[in-house]
Amino acid sequence: MTASAITIKNLVSISTADTTDLFDVIIIGGGLVGASLAVALKSSGKRILLVESELSSCHDRPDSDQRTIALTHGSKLVFSAMGVWEGIASQKAETIKDIHVSNRGHLGQTHLSHYHVGTDALGYVVPAGVLSQTLWQELQSISNLTLCCPGNASEIVQSPTHCTVTLALPETTRHVTARLVVLADGGRSGIIDQLGHKPQSREYPQSAILSIVNVDRPHHGRAYERFTDEGPLALLPHSTLGVQGSDQHKYAVVWTTEKANVSTRSSLDDPGFADQLQKTFGDRAGHFSCPAKRSVYPLKRVHLPEPYSGRTLIIGNAAHTVHPVAGQGFNLGLRDVAVLAEAIHHCPDQELGSQSMIKKYTESRTRDIRMVENFTHGLVALFTHHSAGICLARNLGLAVIENLPLAKRFLLRRSMGMATRQSRLTLGLPLASQPPGPQTT
Repeated sequence: MTASAITIKNLVSISTADTTDLFDVIIIGGGLVGASLAVALKSSGKRILLVESELSSCHDRPDSDQRTIALTHGSKLVFSAMGVWEGIASQKAETIKDIHVSNRGHLGQTHLSHYHVGTDALGYVVPAGVLSQTLWQELQSISNLTLCCPGNASEIVQSPTHCTVTLALPETTRHVTARLVVLADGGRSGIIDQLGHKPQSREYPQSAILSIVNVDRPHHGRAYERFTDEGPLALLPHSTLGVQGSDQHKYAVVWTTEKANVSTRSSLDDPGFADQLQKTFGDRAGHFSCPAKRSVYPLKRVHLPEPYSGRTLIIGNAAHTVHPVAGQGFNLGLRDVAVLAEAIHHCPDQELGSQSMIKKYTESRTRDIRMVENFTHGLVALFTHHSAGICLARNLGLAVIENLPLAKRFLLRRSMGMATRQSRLTLGLPLASQPPGPQTT
């Protein structure tokens, strides 16, 4: 797929006039969450406009984005129901069969397996570039989708019946309208501020260092979450993208590091970084070598108490950003997509974007979002607290979980998004198997 093939699709259908209901839904942001929503709506019969500001190289080369995404089993079911999982899996998605959780310097540990929840796997590790490329390839074949890239949504003006969005394009400015606008751009556009929202934001005193390292033994689908004094250190089984029959074994590394140590640690040469990682993690997973280029991401927690304004809905990281411990962030956003896509798919045109539709969606997502926010923040707080009493309590807690299968099942169901009401997509059921709601002209 070339850059010219994804720059503008059907943009000639966008008028310079403010034509009410030119689209049913406008999605602002073509990242993983926004693109997933557009793909999920391909059989809805709705007229969709997807606006993305950046022509990312990862749409052409999946190995250009070194980030990895840990997908839960539920997220795999969503992508399967959307018809894109086969394309993702063919790019060497690595299976997570079990997770070893430990507390550095203490005896407490537990082992969580897919057997505890009766699934084929706990999750899958996929390069972010593979997800992006697969979704964008699928976008090209969607007949009810207009794709605008590069383009920026600079303003939203709302009325009781529709929204008018101002698009800043490379050589012009145009206005488009829709009954519903979905903001899925991670807050990059500044429209959240324009709409008057004040997100509750808290920066953590750590950043995450990301890399990929070789290891001298097979991982057999095992992931590790090791809590250190600075925060969690995760190792995720990783495949060598595009290398058939490779005997290399790799882990994706997510190393939570205090900000005072980030510069020194991330700037180490390859042998020095591998050595520091080995000393911090230990030798349980094998001997580390040949780390890939390091990337650093500041960590923060963001919560939008009311992720909507008029006919505009806010989803994904733009509405809720959580600590990467337990790999919950994108999976939470994908569940936003699953619930919202079902709501749009079966919503009559005259009710699309209405207050009753938006209220129903937000109420259905509140419990899941709150549980994940509290779960991830609580884990970080619990395992970075240095008092003797807290240390004893968390080690006893790990020991109890290790010896109680029901506790393991509870913990896994919560971390896999299975503890709340499931949508059709999270159950692996295509939305097309039910007829869309009645349409009006």
